[in-house]
Amino acid sequence: MAQAGALTATWFRCAFGLLGLTAWLLWRGQLRFLRLDRSTAVWVLLASVLMVLGWVLFFAAMERISAGVAVVLFHMQPMWVLVLGALCLGEQPGRKRVGAVAVAMLGLVLATGILEQAASQQGTQAQYWLGVGMCLLGAFLTAAVTVIARRLRAMPAGVLAWWQCAVGSAVLWMAPAMEGWPAWGAAWGWLAALGLVHTATAYALIYTGMARLPTGRIAVLQFVYPAIAILVDWQYFGHRLGTLQMVGVLVMGAAIWYAERRASGKTA
Repeated sequence: MAQAGALTATWFRCAFGLLGLTAWLLWRGQLRFLRLDRSTAVWVLLASVLMVLGWVLFFAAMERISAGVAVVLFHMQPMWVLVLGALCLGEQPGRKRVGAVAVAMLGLVLATGILEQAASQQGTQAQYWLGVGMCLLGAFLTAAVTVIARRLRAMPAGVLAWWQCAVGSAVLWMAPAMEGWPAWGAAWGWLAALGLVHTATAYALIYTGMARLPTGRIAVLQFVYPAIAILVDWQYFGHRLGTLQMVGVLVMGAAIWYAERRASGKTA
């Protein structure tokens, strides 16, 4: 909606997100936690670089495939979260949760419409598959950030996201000058919302939740986002769902319901 290039959109996301997260941390009296020590600095900076790269890949992919499909493909990350959580954190999600994620992944593949694309003429277009590749790489990078966030769970919510936005703002500050500044008006409103709402507010909440959940449960809940994104893409951007895509959304929903029902039963 902002009609901005991938690097420019990422810079605005980081710049406005940085303002919002600074206000959040100031309000909570947590600015002192922005100071990093030797045990956290490497992990925070690594997570920041990976997240910014993931954002750039995501926006670049949306220039080649629809927003809904890009969001869905980007959320191949739950399986990576399970794998990396087991390898790096020693967490064992359990066979039933792995099964739920595998079923949701099947639904995800159906929901993307990739099978229909492969059977159509568009499926042979290089730009489409380049967008798919960007999403899959971005998904792996974002999954790595999720695992790092679990390692840094003692850090107050918002601090990691603040550093991600700070690194992105510093690295990409020339992007708007190179790609062209967006026209003043509605475009700036969309970009401000991207940074203040969908980055500052959302990531503060997301990292708060991640600190309290095992990676297996995080992996399942991450399917909520792509399922809703497909429906929004259909409702507001006119990208209608095919039969297999609708089946895929229902499969994802059923897998999430099953996994969370079992988790709630165990908690009770």
